[in-house]
Amino acid sequence: MTSDVWLPVDADGIDGLPPTAESGLSYRFWNGGPDFPADPADCVFYTVPYMRGADVAVRPLPEMRSVRVVQTLSAGTDHVQPALAGLPAGVRLCNAKGVHEASTAELTLALVLASLRGIPSFVDGQRAEEWRSGFYPALADKSVLIVGYGSIGAAIEDRLAPFECARVARVARSARTTERGEVRALADLPDLLPDADVVILSTPLTAQTKGLAGADFLARMKDGALLVNVARGPVVETKALLAEVESGRLRAALDVTDPEPLPAGHPLWHAPGVLISPHVGGSTSAFMPRAQRLIADQVTRFAAGSPLRNVVTTTGA
Repeated sequence: MTSDVWLPVDADGIDGLPPTAESGLSYRFWNGGPDFPADPADCVFYTVPYMRGADVAVRPLPEMRSVRVVQTLSAGTDHVQPALAGLPAGVRLCNAKGVHEASTAELTLALVLASLRGIPSFVDGQRAEEWRSGFYPALADKSVLIVGYGSIGAAIEDRLAPFECARVARVARSARTTERGEVRALADLPDLLPDADVVILSTPLTAQTKGLAGADFLARMKDGALLVNVARGPVVETKALLAEVESGRLRAALDVTDPEPLPAGHPLWHAPGVLISPHVGGSTSAFMPRAQRLIADQVTRFAAGSPLRNVVTTTGA
């Protein structure tokens, strides 16, 4: 039996991988194609293809009887979590913390600013040759609530700092204190939502956060507030959001939707006050160099028997 490492990038393009002769590892390229590059039973380190969908991500896992590491190239791991139950005990699931923070935070600020300052209307006006002047909301002096204060949430706040917001509140699964200040628990959301002009969702998708932004959550947001979702589509109840934006009470900027991809004819496409980007928070020029560095570091740690980074869970633990 060989010790295969499955990579969605050609190993020759990744600097710093342990040499096969010294490590005993063999590198196999698989980016979600119909044919596997080798017997999945020989795979010990599986790097999940990026943005290929949950069906592709988990397809080889039932046959990976020797796998010890499942490494995603996404910050979220919800697309592979359901398949973990069929894996041997001791398999470590690792995410891509450190890869997506900058790009996702950039897009978050772009969505906030574009929505507040009326950029979609200006684009439409340019096409129609209409001069749509007037006063528009600014991010300055606004109160912002970040729901999901992990590494991406913190990166978003880093980029909010120069914009002179009146206040930034932070919410995570459990309360704690950071260098920037207090992080409140999810249970405190009902008290925080009414004061926020902008609510940013950057939480992972879990049983606790699925449908978090439902009718009650949205009803507590103040009139005219902006909801920004860079988390996962199912964190927001689409039907409840549609009711709020179609009434004109709330606005939304969404990098993720439920369903996703958003099908043609879906009412979200043309809902008033809604700006949609096609799940491109992490899909930038910064992705591949950072992903390659992460892969090289993780495989090197694995080959040396050193602790891995970004372990989300271990099967059988």
